[in-house]
Amino acid sequence: MSAAIIHGGGITEAAAVFGGEPKDWLDLSTGINPNPVALPDIPLDAWHRLPDRHLVDTARNAAARYYRSGDVLPLPVPGTQSVIQLLPRLVEAGRRVAIFAPTYGEYARVLLAAGFAVDEITGHDQLMGEHALAILVNPNNPTGHACFPGEITAMARRMKANGGMLLVDEAFGDTRPDLSVARSAVEHGNLIVFRSFGKFFGLAGLRLGFVIAGEPVLSAFREWLGPWPVSGPALVIAQALMDGDTSAVQSAITERHAALDAVLRNAALKIVGGTPLFTLVELERAAHLHAHLCEAHILTRKFDYAPSWLRIGLAPDVAGDTRLADALRRADLA
Repeated sequence: MSAAIIHGGGITEAAAVFGGEPKDWLDLSTGINPNPVALPDIPLDAWHRLPDRHLVDTARNAAARYYRSGDVLPLPVPGTQSVIQLLPRLVEAGRRVAIFAPTYGEYARVLLAAGFAVDEITGHDQLMGEHALAILVNPNNPTGHACFPGEITAMARRMKANGGMLLVDEAFGDTRPDLSVARSAVEHGNLIVFRSFGKFFGLAGLRLGFVIAGEPVLSAFREWLGPWPVSGPALVIAQALMDGDTSAVQSAITERHAALDAVLRNAALKIVGGTPLFTLVELERAAHLHAHLCEAHILTRKFDYAPSWLRIGLAPDVAGDTRLADALRRADLA
């Protein structure tokens, strides 16, 4: 088994090294809305009973409207990480996998551990007939690079000609609906879309995601996950929030992101990428800055494969912005 990947979060581990109580840390290491939305009322039955079919169907229909997937009803799953673990079952043994890199590391880890040859590529011209599966995170984590739907559907057609599939992870797609290819999943039977629910709504602890694909793929995932993979309360919350007005959530994220970038620019940090939920900066002493911020009990995300990068998420409020700005002001980056 390949080595575990260190992700964002991990406040408990950081506090064990740098001190302080986890509750007192400012966690800027994730790409999650720092202000969770208000939860809707959840009927007692949703807690008491196994999730009945009507809860699943209601959530799937709400997801189809929210993700604009047309006739495809997205399949609720217990977080997209759960279906990443199942990807090796989709790929014929002996064939290769292409991953647009650098990106979310769990894709390569899972597929390498399953014995597949993985090619990290940077452009669609590097796709080969030997690739049974290509994986694109759009917009990308951590660079924020975006591909537009026309480019993606062209790749899907190219993959299909060689019996391959294209997986598009739209975990950060809620803030960029113009990039989504959810509606194309039926037209291109080899196109699979993963969506994350918790990042935009600030409810990552709910462990909820959706798969949008043609029925053969959805049926396979449904069988592999087994009965009741998503809790009743999660289905109720998803339906209510996706059918609600999300404009205030979007506006708040836009405001928080503008505030973050202002802090980073005032600190003379070089911004090289990001999405509305995080910003990527580049500096020679990134590891030093990461440690300095940890001393101030502020956690950011560093990368072993890109030692000059730091990914910095949104603070929940002006006080968080000020705390980050003060810590950056004290940093020795020369």
